[in-house]
Amino acid sequence: MSRPFLLEAREISFRAGEQLILDRVSLRLHEEEILTLIGPNGAGKTTLLKLLIGLATPSSGSVWRREALRVGYMPQKLHVDAALPLSAGRFLQIAERDMSRVREVAAEVGVERLLKTPLAGVSGGELQRLLLARALLRSPELLLLDEPVQGVDVAGQAELYALIREVRSRHRCAVLMISHDLHVVMASTDTVLCLNRHVCCAGRPEVVSHDPAYLQLFGRHAAEQMAVYTHHHDHAHDLQGNVIGEHRHG
Repeated sequence: MSRPFLLEAREISFRAGEQLILDRVSLRLHEEEILTLIGPNGAGKTTLLKLLIGLATPSSGSVWRREALRVGYMPQKLHVDAALPLSAGRFLQIAERDMSRVREVAAEVGVERLLKTPLAGVSGGELQRLLLARALLRSPELLLLDEPVQGVDVAGQAELYALIREVRSRHRCAVLMISHDLHVVMASTDTVLCLNRHVCCAGRPEVVSHDPAYLQLFGRHAAEQMAVYTHHHDHAHDLQGNVIGEHRHG
C-alpha cells in the first residue's frame, strides 16, 4: 500500500521572460521518501525546488502541499564573512533559542564540539552538517537539501549521505534532495527524478540508471559504473528490483 504524500506538482511550467525553464513537470513526494533530483547544469532543479515550497509561482500547472507542512531547508551554499563574529552555536540559535535543543541536534549530526567555534573557521563538511542541523531544528516533515555535499571531500560525501538516511529514519521525515554526485547518491535514495527542463525519466535508481534518457544525459560510462545497483544488503538487484544473487562471506 502506498504511503500518503506530502506534496505534488501537477504539470508545472515556469518561464523567465521568453525563456522556458521548466516544461510540464509532475512529481509526487510520499511520507518518509527520499527523492533525489538529478540533471545537468541549467536543468531547472533549483527552480523546481523553489516552486515546490512556494518561493516562486508556476507559470502554469499547480503545486499541492499538505496543509501546515513543516519544511527544513538546507541551501546549496552559505557565504560566511571571515570578519563576522558569529560562533556555530549562535548561528544555530538564530533558528532555535533553546540552547539545550541546539546541543541535542548538534550532537545528532556530529557537530556539538563546534558550537563555540567561529563559523568562519569550520571546514566545508562541518558547515554542511551545521546547515543540516539548522534545518532539523524546525522539526521538519520535509527536508529540502540543495546539493548537501557541496564543498565536502570524497571521503565525507558517503558519510553525509548515510547521515541523511539516518535522519530520515529517526525523524520519519521525507527528503527532497538535489545532487550531482551520481556515484554515491544512487545508493542513498529511494526515488530518482532525472530533469532536463522536463522529466526525462523517474523511478527507482536501478531502473533510472538504465533508461535511454539517463544514458543520453550522463553517458554510458556513468551507467556502467552503476550497472547493478548495490546497497548495504548482501545481494544485488536486476532492473526490475528483483534479487539476482547473494554474496556470502567466509
